[in-house]
Amino acid sequence: MIEGILETALYTDDLDAAESFYGGVLGLEKVLRAGNRHVFFRCGETILLIFNPKETVKPPSPEALPVPPHGTTGPGHLCFRMDAQAIDRMVEKLNKAGIVIESDFRWPNGARSIYFRDPAGNSLECAEPMLWNLK
Repeated sequence: MIEGILETALYTDDLDAAESFYGGVLGLEKVLRAGNRHVFFRCGETILLIFNPKETVKPPSPEALPVPPHGTTGPGHLCFRMDAQAIDRMVEKLNKAGIVIESDFRWPNGARSIYFRDPAGNSLECAEPMLWNLK
């Protein structure tokens, strides 16, 4: 019944820094920003939600959509799907932006992954789909 992941979320206290990083450095298309509550980005066929946890733990107002309170503290993890050439371009882009690449290696099956952090400390990865035997 489940077809895939439609959206995924990370959390940060600084949406301005997240918007600059995900939109400017990584080049994702911003879909929506709602004040200091959230900023959303298109990521291929999925949506990346960046929430301020101080805002999402608040219950919705009576006139708002009935989305239950949620949130987390501490860094999360997200892996972006990329082919080998895109990973090379991302490494160049990150280096130019002064973003430290924490790890760049090949898994036992030959798939390449790079790891780096966003301004909130979330662990981000770019990996080839063959990491999980996907095309």
